Amino acid sequence: MLTEPEASTPRTSRAKKIRKRVLMTLLVIVGVIAILIAALFGFMTYKNTHYYDFVKTGGPIETKYTPMGSLDVTHVSVSDGGDKFGQQQVWYPTELEKSDKSYPVVIIANGTGSIASTIEPVLEHLASWGFIVVGNDDENSRTGESSEASLNFILGSNDDAKSIFKGHVDVDHIGIAGHSQGGVGAINAATKQPSAKRYSALFLASPTGEYWGTNPDFGPEWSYDPAKLSAPTFAIAGTGSFDAGTASDIKATEGQGIIPLWSLQNTFDAIPDDVAKIIARRAEADHSDTLTSGSGYMTAWFAYWLKGDQEAHPAFSGDRPEIAANPEWQDVKIKIGG
Repeated sequence: MLTEPEASTPRTSRAKKIRKRVLMTLLVIVGVIAILIAALFGFMTYKNTHYYDFVKTGGPIETKYTPMGSLDVTHVSVSDGGDKFGQQQVWYPTELEKSDKSYPVVIIANGTGSIASTIEPVLEHLASWGFIVVGNDDENSRTGESSEASLNFILGSNDDAKSIFKGHVDVDHIGIAGHSQGGVGAINAATKQPSAKRYSALFLASPTGEYWGTNPDFGPEWSYDPAKLSAPTFAIAGTGSFDAGTASDIKATEGQGIIPLWSLQNTFDAIPDDVAKIIARRAEADHSDTLTSGSGYMTAWFAYWLKGDQEAHPAFSGDRPEIAANPEWQDVKIKIGG
């Protein structure tokens, strides 16, 4: 026997409406959260690739060299024939392809677990100021061997008729930069490797301090000897806890930062006094920030030593070097002629 379906009661109808409103509200909240996450991700991506727009500067020279330069940049990956350290990664001014000019070179030593493309915005920035910038995929750069490979590659390319870099490499003006473990690699490349004397300038961002070269968990490959440096050297660190730590000397077994002030100062003191040298700490920066926050002065440093840019020189020299009075920097020590 067929029966008529029961009619919905007013209470059942209201419950359905409430559930529907709750569901719609939840969907709106989820949508808003998704939009916010996407917007945050987009902002962080923009900030990472345009980091120079967010760096605080404290002097006109730092302000000048912190933004992108005037040159368009091209990036290529090229085999060096061995590929022990992956392909060689090169950023260069696009105008090179139709130019008769030669360009100074900056070799990049990678930080721990990092490869050159990880810091591509910094390398593109350097190239936009007129440098050929060469890195690789070595995640353990401390010995300087992979930097030697990058240097040999670009020098060889200068003589290779098939290379776009044929005749475009200024072989007499070569710098090297490294962050963290890469700072160790840069020093060792400029003191221990066969082509050590080819370097005209070094820039070290939070180079791993000397304590870690004595720590058995790290090993002797992490050690380096600044006393053997013969090229102008600029080393920076951050005041944040990861870089600075709390230890006051190499004897402390606890509280050792990546590059505490005492170690940075020891590096400065060890570099021979007839070699131009600077140390400084970026205020309120920590280990992961020093390369980007210091890239303006890094660019100025290489612009002077590799290109003879006299507008960059007063940042580091003279009676009142800009960096010494810059409120964004502290613990500055300078010994440089001119």
